[in-house]
Amino acid sequence: MKRLTLLRHAKSDWDDPVARDFDRPLNRRGEKAARLMGQFARKQGMQFDRLVASPAVRVVQTLETFLEGYGAPLEPHWDRRIYLASVPTLLDVIRDLPDQADAVLMAGHNPGLEELVLALVPDGPNPLREDVEVKFPTASIAVLDLSVAHWADVEEGIGTLETFVRPRDLDAALGPGTR
Repeated sequence: MKRLTLLRHAKSDWDDPVARDFDRPLNRRGEKAARLMGQFARKQGMQFDRLVASPAVRVVQTLETFLEGYGAPLEPHWDRRIYLASVPTLLDVIRDLPDQADAVLMAGHNPGLEELVLALVPDGPNPLREDVEVKFPTASIAVLDLSVAHWADVEEGIGTLETFVRPRDLDAALGPGTR
């Protein structure tokens, strides 16, 4: 059994006049949400053997703040393939993970992460999957158990969505329509 935890980057600053989307930073609300989600991960006892992430600025900043809240260092493995990736590309990244890592944290972007959850978790009566189907908001965490012994064997439909938590689930002030 492998465990894959997905973390979408926190809210970015659309008012920042960056030349490239890749360089867009977090806004203040995003920093607060990322720290809160790191604290949540710590309180839930989440453990990670490996961290793989998009090198986009907003993901780097999300992880810095998330790890402050989490309270334990994790050395990121940056993988540019995750930046704005499709499901097939994200599956390639997952299949390339080392088997000695049983619990992986992957940080990246939508729509890829949302679509990945929907691809890995079979359709059916599952309120968590239905929530993801509605929206995978910024700074949200999804925890999936994958019934494989080797990352290379990951394929669509083999996952179980164990947890899906949005920042607004922990602090209503981080919900839609707030700044």
